[in-house]
Amino acid sequence: MTERQWPNILITGTPGTGKTTHAAQLVEALQGAPSTSSAQWQHVNVGDFVKEKGCHSGFNEEWQSWDVDEDKLLDELELVQQAGAKVLDWHTCDLFPERWIDLVVVLRCDHQQLWNRLEKRGYQMNKIQENNEAEIMEVILNDARESYAPEIVVELQSETPEQMEQNLERILSWVEAWRSNRAEDDDDEEEEP
Repeated sequence: MTERQWPNILITGTPGTGKTTHAAQLVEALQGAPSTSSAQWQHVNVGDFVKEKGCHSGFNEEWQSWDVDEDKLLDELELVQQAGAKVLDWHTCDLFPERWIDLVVVLRCDHQQLWNRLEKRGYQMNKIQENNEAEIMEVILNDARESYAPEIVVELQSETPEQMEQNLERILSWVEAWRSNRAEDDDDEEEEP
């Protein structure tokens, strides 16, 4: 069990499923809710973090992305995640140690809608096809299920604004329950002789 007072949440999914939007809005909701506003919630967009901290070996022109130096990334994130109250968002999840993450949210999207979103972003055809195939084959969901305890992995649909709102409410309720469970555990420890 973690010693953190606040959980770390990983929001993951195929590019285009709404990770960054969910993460930013979740942090805003957590900062605004009376039961969770006492924490210094932080959104960590891991893709941006890779660029800012130089956790890469250069830019891959073919895939139009940075070649991530996973060891350096983990070293840099080790310090960031320790205090908890972090909402990380990235397109993969199996890199992060299990001890860091208290909830893994895998966002899913209909593949045709995902295709349209990626086209609007200006993705190259090879990248659209690869990401669409990954979504159809549930690659990220399977990685999450293989990398983390089943009880912390949640699959949520991310196709409409209403679904996003429901997702945020669900995660906020989960954070409140996580905190409540920690408070009960602390009370139990104090009562032991």
